[in-house]
Amino acid sequence: MRKINKIIIHCSATKEGVNISASTIDNWHKDRGWSGIGYHYVVSLNGNIEYGRPIHIQGAHTKNYNKNSIGVCYIGGLDDFLNPKDTRTQEQKESLLDLIKTLKRLNPNATVHGHNEFSSKACPCYDVKEEYCCI
Repeated sequence: MRKINKIIIHCSATKEGVNISASTIDNWHKDRGWSGIGYHYVVSLNGNIEYGRPIHIQGAHTKNYNKNSIGVCYIGGLDDFLNPKDTRTQEQKESLLDLIKTLKRLNPNATVHGHNEFSSKACPCYDVKEEYCCI
């Protein structure tokens, strides 16, 4: 069993309101030469949570931090002009919060981070530390 010490939040870098599935992301990642989707969970526009990579398998979502982390991706993150934007729907916000709380119960020593804390990207396009400071 992997020892999880980080939960890292991502966005799919897709336009606001355009829903895609974990299967679509899986295909994108395979096109990059990866074995499959790099995230463990994907949160769709309506708040449904899809499974990605099995949790017991190391993810491929944050360079140098995959070994001991769980990758969670919400669909969206860009405005109509492809600029970074917090596009989360209310349903996504609620599902993300519930998922993070569950993952924290299962991995009490894990800290919650945005991808942008480990990369020069805007992803996930909101302040994860502020949003989930008290979980």
